[in-house]
Amino acid sequence: MSDTPGDMRESLDRYRAVRRQLEEEILPLATSVDGRRFSYQASLHGLVLQAGSYVVLEEGSERRLGQVVTLGLGRHQGPDLGAARVVIRGAEGDGRVLDGDGSSFHDATVRPATPDEVRDHLEQTAPRRARLEVGELLLAPGVPFSLDSGGFGRHTFLCGQSGSGKTYSLGVVLEQLLLQTDLQIVVLDPNSDFMRLGELRPDADGAGAARYAEAIRSLAVKRAGDGLALRLAELDPDLQAAAVRLDPVADRDEYTELVALTEGGEALTLERLEQLEQEGEAGRRLIARARNLGLHRWGIWAGSERASLLPELARDDVRCLVIDLGSLATREEQALASAAVLGELWRRREERRPVLIVVDEAHNVCPARPEDPLTAIATEYAVRIAGEGRKFGLYLLVSTQRPQKVHENVLSQCDNLLLMRMNSLADLGFVSEVFSFVPQSLLERATTFRQGESLAAGLIAPHPALLRFGQRLAQEGGGDVPADWSRPA
Repeated sequence: MSDTPGDMRESLDRYRAVRRQLEEEILPLATSVDGRRFSYQASLHGLVLQAGSYVVLEEGSERRLGQVVTLGLGRHQGPDLGAARVVIRGAEGDGRVLDGDGSSFHDATVRPATPDEVRDHLEQTAPRRARLEVGELLLAPGVPFSLDSGGFGRHTFLCGQSGSGKTYSLGVVLEQLLLQTDLQIVVLDPNSDFMRLGELRPDADGAGAARYAEAIRSLAVKRAGDGLALRLAELDPDLQAAAVRLDPVADRDEYTELVALTEGGEALTLERLEQLEQEGEAGRRLIARARNLGLHRWGIWAGSERASLLPELARDDVRCLVIDLGSLATREEQALASAAVLGELWRRREERRPVLIVVDEAHNVCPARPEDPLTAIATEYAVRIAGEGRKFGLYLLVSTQRPQKVHENVLSQCDNLLLMRMNSLADLGFVSEVFSFVPQSLLERATTFRQGESLAAGLIAPHPALLRFGQRLAQEGGGDVPADWSRPA
């Protein structure tokens, strides 16, 4: 006779009861053969673990702090109940040992670490360098988390999709660098997001706000019509040629004209070209080209009355220079300013002055495929700085929401990662390939991040850590358009 529905329910209930009992008996244990990494098992009905969470590994009197890296579902064969064999499920995975003496261990008991235990570990292992307190740990509530300022001596990549809090969080990092270090900072700001970096928020108070008010006394913002200006004569010949779109082969006559003028010591300006045109000399074709391209209408030219931006890069009394590229009227002017600034910093490399070069919206400044000669030159300088700048004290902090659009020779030189919410699996896979030293399981958490949450990894962090960025001290620039239109009528 076949089983009745009642018999089947009874068998199923017995199966579930036996399985749960066996699963609850799984002990939370960890084993390490090298003292650096461990494998663990745990019951699904007690210990709550997450990738990135902190655990204490206890073996006798020995106590170690660890971090869960991978978390999976294990299945093992249990007893045969006749109608079916029980499948016992349990949590299992791998982790890294964050402290300890480096010795192996077997069957250490695993339990969640308390916030105080994580805080004590961070305090005891903190480097003797300035700490940038940017927020708190995501999986140890209330525990402050600091980036290692010394880690910014290597190139850093900050990535997050629109709405992830990327720009706000970058502002937190810049404020802390201004507060805690004397590193010079140059910001290329295509969206005018940091033009108010030197303005305190009305609600900022306390010792930190007072110290920041002192720090920003050496901060300068250069925008169109107010310090963001260039002279044609001070640009490299290649950059001059790119500005007027001259090709050495296709436009050889005009290019030869340009080279002759610059090599002859000519202080080349649009005004000088106009004078040469009136005199019937060599500048006739060049000034005609410049007019046809609309260069005479660009607001970036300093002319004879305004000061140029480039000498500002050599000033010792300016700690932070924000270059508001977004204030320029055309994309070409933004590319010219970016190329000129990066080129000037590269030319001054032998001075060996430590400078953090912040390139926001880097897919516009140094794209994977430059579409015009000016952007190509800016990209070439960015690639040079990424590859060789560190030995001269030139460090990059590259920020974007489109990682695949940034030149690969810039990203591949980054040793630090700040990853925020990233829903695109293609972009996340690309980041995973470039930053292969970061555990895949932690990178995958980026798809679930809320605004302001991030993964920090590399030399700026003691271990790959999940964090939530804290409050800013300075006003935000830019910002989204208010969504007042969505309110009920």
